[in-house]
Amino acid sequence: MELDVKAAANLMAVSENTLYRWIRDLGLPAHRVNEQDRFNRAELLEWATAQGVRVSPALVAPPPAATAVASGLAAALTAGGVYYDVPGADKQAALAAAIHRMPLPDDVDRDLLLDVILARESLGSTGIGDGIAIPHVRNPIVMRISQPLVSLCFLQTPVAFDALDDQPVHTLFTIVCPTIKIHLHLIARLAFALRQPAFAAAVQQRAPQAAILAAAAMEGPASTGSQTAGKGTLP
Repeated sequence: MELDVKAAANLMAVSENTLYRWIRDLGLPAHRVNEQDRFNRAELLEWATAQGVRVSPALVAPPPAATAVASGLAAALTAGGVYYDVPGADKQAALAAAIHRMPLPDDVDRDLLLDVILARESLGSTGIGDGIAIPHVRNPIVMRISQPLVSLCFLQTPVAFDALDDQPVHTLFTIVCPTIKIHLHLIARLAFALRQPAFAAAVQQRAPQAAILAAAAMEGPASTGSQTAGKGTLP
């Protein structure tokens, strides 16, 4: 875990006392290492996206070491693909169908990837509300792929996902990356894009792939002030 309490509080733009309160009352992910709380940046961003917490721009900014391969959400969506009427009667079946459609190299073990994503789901749903879920692996570097992939799957039938708003999920963004830094970059880009009217509307309306990619190409992080990773603001 790379972040201590002070660093995590700075990135979440709150006091350390507020951070401890979120751990206690709202399930903010924290790990005990040598009797100290430690935090994973990806988990903080995912939690903030789901909870609607306004965070420091540093948390959602592209990491400085992200290379041109992580140039944007549109490129990753183009590589990963947009898929319609994806079958699945429940969460596991829907995730399996989404993984089956991803353009992964032949040597990638899709069953293992599914197991990793299901294990992540067992720790807490990645349904972020409004019928959208962003399941993703915690250590994407093990996938050994040459470029990041974001696959967007529109499900035939909404499935229960234990989302925070208790709504069934009809849309999955599945992210696989070659490095953790690029993974963080894309999570930040997607979290920001889903708050932008053009991209959000294209997703909710299940627009044609070309329209979704065009809306994704317009996304970009705000230049000043706190950025919203989710829908609202916690006290």
